[in-house]
Amino acid sequence: MFVAARDDDLPRIVSLMNRAYRGAGSSAGWNTEAGYIAGDRTTEALLRTEVAEKPDGSLLKYEDCSGILRACVWLEPLGEGGWYLGSLAIDPDLQNAGLGRSLLAAAEHWIAEKGGARVRMSVVNVREALIAWYLRRGYRSTGETIAFPYGDNRFGTPLRDDLCFVVLEKALTA
Repeated sequence: MFVAARDDDLPRIVSLMNRAYRGAGSSAGWNTEAGYIAGDRTTEALLRTEVAEKPDGSLLKYEDCSGILRACVWLEPLGEGGWYLGSLAIDPDLQNAGLGRSLLAAAEHWIAEKGGARVRMSVVNVREALIAWYLRRGYRSTGETIAFPYGDNRFGTPLRDDLCFVVLEKALTA
């Protein structure tokens, strides 16, 4: 399902991520961050830098049979069988159709094929519906939190002062 993104895919991936994470109104999916983080989720320059700085990671894309980009995900080995899953973005027009569930499972399968035993992710603490969605898919809270990068607006401008990231983890079965 997923294939490696190419350099020329980055503008479309940035557009997809910004719609999925920060879309508003009719372009918003069910789990948008627009109510508590303003601005773009990423830029082409920022995404290009992140990909270049983490050569062991994989930015993957999913296109439909017409070649339209519908989803992306970042997968990065952490060592000792652990992997980080981030930037899972599904076209907001296709949310609630089961694509996210299928692609999350595909990402987990991809990790397992690379020898991964655990998947970790971080989710903004106030995204309760999204956290619940991951919990229903076997993820568990580790109890860890990561400070929100207040003052660093590269990923948007927070609209609240109570944001942090909660860490979720899932053991993969063979």
